[in-house]
Amino acid sequence: MSDISAGRLLRSNTRGCVVGCHISQPVPVFGSMINIPIETGRVFGLVYDIHIDDDGLVRQLAAAGSVPDEVILDNRTNRNVPVEMSIIFIGYSIDRKIYHLLPPRPPLSLDEMYICDAEDLRNFTNAGHFGYFRHILSGQDIPAGELLSAHLQAANSAQRDGENPNWINEAIQEIISLLRDNHELMTNVLSAISDAFLASS
Repeated sequence: MSDISAGRLLRSNTRGCVVGCHISQPVPVFGSMINIPIETGRVFGLVYDIHIDDDGLVRQLAAAGSVPDEVILDNRTNRNVPVEMSIIFIGYSIDRKIYHLLPPRPPLSLDEMYICDAEDLRNFTNAGHFGYFRHILSGQDIPAGELLSAHLQAANSAQRDGENPNWINEAIQEIISLLRDNHELMTNVLSAISDAFLASS
């Protein structure tokens, strides 16, 4: 597990949370798996939205036309650029045992968030049998196809490093099984996964 904080919780609920960070921190990319330590273990989630809010100064600079590079750099490094990430929870651990269930309670405000490394990805995705997929597929206002494809790319890389190259085939078969009665969503999800893996090949 990375020991470098990637942000602190602003607000949370049973299904997810919003994390704030400074641009100088290691900002996770879309689809990154993250973890938030709690008293008994960790809560795991996926980043499904990253947004940077504006403020009065940014609006003035954007409307000014030509902005010197040093002004842009100063605005990003010396001011608190408001970067927020929306997270969907996909599981938790207690005493190192991983569950693909929603956490018993959400993390608290100002709890720290960390980016999962390859070992974390392998341990989480090897636990159970893809039970966390249902959280992603049932999430409202979440780009399920793109989120799953980004996650599968990262998880597949970690699994291949762990000498489990068949993991991705099992994962896709599970997605097909879960979406067998929702052909529209299945087409959307499989199309996004196909695009992602074609682009990385």
